[in-house]
Amino acid sequence: MHDHLAPSCQGPHLRAELKERLNMKRIIVTAVSFVLAMGVSSCGGEGEPTGTPAMASTKAAPALTDIEQLGKSIFFDENLSLNQNQSCASCHGPEVGWTGPLSDTNAHGAVYEGSVPDSFGDRKPPSAAYATLSPIFHQDKQGLFIGGNFWDGRATGEKLGNPAADQAQGPFVNPVEQALAAPANVVERVCAAAYGELFEEVWGAGACDNVDMAYDDIALSIAAYEASPEVNAFTSKYDAFLAKAVDFTKEEKKGLNLFKGKGKCSKCHVLGQGPKDPPLFTDFTFDNLGVPRNPDNPWYTQSAFNPDGFDWVDKGLGGFLATQLDYAAYAEENLGKQKVPTLRNVDKRPSPDFVKAFTHNGYFKSLWQVVHFYNTRDVKPTCDDPFTTVEDALAQDCWPEPEVDENVNTSELGDLKLSAEEEEALVTFMKTLSDGFDIAAP
Repeated sequence: MHDHLAPSCQGPHLRAELKERLNMKRIIVTAVSFVLAMGVSSCGGEGEPTGTPAMASTKAAPALTDIEQLGKSIFFDENLSLNQNQSCASCHGPEVGWTGPLSDTNAHGAVYEGSVPDSFGDRKPPSAAYATLSPIFHQDKQGLFIGGNFWDGRATGEKLGNPAADQAQGPFVNPVEQALAAPANVVERVCAAAYGELFEEVWGAGACDNVDMAYDDIALSIAAYEASPEVNAFTSKYDAFLAKAVDFTKEEKKGLNLFKGKGKCSKCHVLGQGPKDPPLFTDFTFDNLGVPRNPDNPWYTQSAFNPDGFDWVDKGLGGFLATQLDYAAYAEENLGKQKVPTLRNVDKRPSPDFVKAFTHNGYFKSLWQVVHFYNTRDVKPTCDDPFTTVEDALAQDCWPEPEVDENVNTSELGDLKLSAEEEEALVTFMKTLSDGFDIAAP
């Protein structure tokens, strides 16, 4: 047992302490401390290299603390689902950057089957990496909504002090995901698991006796693991480049310059949060990019949960705001907006032929397709069929209409006037954002 989890710090005292520690500012400090300890210094506002040489993946990450190990055990436990066949990792695999780990699924609907056969949700899994760094959901002085977890921000962080902890409670009792009937079923299975003793060591004797508190503790444990250097690693080639441990190729430098300039990518996928913070490649805001419907989305056929069938439209942030008394008045102007994801690990995959899916509904199947869409969305004609797949749209040289016509961002994408070579350079740069880069590799 680690010193900070000694008996005198367990139970309610640890619960209060961890909720505070999982506050966004505290987590950023923790992440920065780790990055600096590894030799990866932060970048300036424009992402120029600074600091000392990084160790990247040539140095092992620090051992997990007890609470992080507990969270990891819960994260990978398939028993925490109705049919004992699905864990958090089933939709958030480390080998693909903590998102959907099945190539065949990504190549089509990109939505993952739940514990119950033939049950599906409506969106692709977002990455669990760097999710703990999202601030608590709020509206800023300019009226922009910022933070939260899930694509629509509905895991606000207001309950447990961090959006990732709030998010962790959702899938366990979602009937189209892990499908357990109630939090009590989750608590019972955690406390009966091989790591059940560790749960009480971390949270105090009798921690399993109060279901509500134990369910919160389970979520906080998961968030602690997701905040660990094993998940938020900061070990990409880009991190090593910032630390002047490696240089970029000519093509990678070209892509970085385009990312900051002509491509306008850094307007949302920002390269730095401040002079001492590592770049997170998101501003945690929400945007409607005009993404088309994904014709293969299995949600269209989930009649038990989606009575609208193929008429269903993903309202995104606007749909969530409509359910909130304080924010309902802002719902219409935010229809169709989805959370800006981090681009860290955006192209991480176990093999070159592994298919990843991109955007909230998994419509795109490669980084190049995303870049090409951003570049040409407002230039190409509109496809006749709004349910045209990305492959058919490229073959027909058109783009389907947006899933949500309102609030489409036309100022930062749609007609970027990038050449084919510039599109490829942007893709090349984004491939440097995968964690696990080995400086010693040839």
